[in-house]
Amino acid sequence: MTQEELDAMMNGEIDDIEELDDELGDTDEVSSDEISEDIKNIEDETDGGMPSGYNEDTSHHWPLPATDENKMVHQLDDVTKESEEKASEIFDIIEKISNDLMDKEENANRVIEVLTSNVELFKTLSEKFPDVEAFKTQLEKNESALVDSSDGLETLQNSGDAIMSVMDIMQYQDIHRQKIERVINVMRALAKYMNTLFEGKVDDDKRVSSAKHIVGDENNDVASTDDIEALLAQFGQ
Repeated sequence: MTQEELDAMMNGEIDDIEELDDELGDTDEVSSDEISEDIKNIEDETDGGMPSGYNEDTSHHWPLPATDENKMVHQLDDVTKESEEKASEIFDIIEKISNDLMDKEENANRVIEVLTSNVELFKTLSEKFPDVEAFKTQLEKNESALVDSSDGLETLQNSGDAIMSVMDIMQYQDIHRQKIERVINVMRALAKYMNTLFEGKVDDDKRVSSAKHIVGDENNDVASTDDIEALLAQFGQ
């Protein structure tokens, strides 16, 4: 029944309900094929609650649902919190490595000091006792060990410098966190401003419900929930 027919009945233009039924004719008799087609069209349009055409390939065209996993400020708060925690853990690891390198540098310096003393000793012995091959052999071994120790010490020092550079670079993480927090504050300020802008004098629970049909709408055929349930019950029989 269309809105015009309801208006005509209310105005007294149609007195006989049976006459109205005759005018409706075949419109009261809905075939199962038509019902199945209507249900299929509704399913195609909603697709399980999603808009028509929504799929994994086109999901980036649609806004994400407002769940805890997709709330922007909620996600940014998690990012800043986790980022700060992980950065603190990284700093602790870097600091431990730096301390270990400094300890190894001290050990290497002591080894170099001993090797330098040995080189001087075996050099003196080799000069005084040139016929003793053992002094020459030990001199060569200590000189080689001294070179290797010096290279190892240089590597430790370079690694320590690299660690310090990493710690300097990690300082930018705190700057990035501050930038994200500034974005969060701007977003929250905008959200509060929009809420204030759309604020009304009447509480939502005291407002009248929205009309299902307004004169001038293109589709005048409006079915209530009871009508749909009755139609489906008739189809089930």
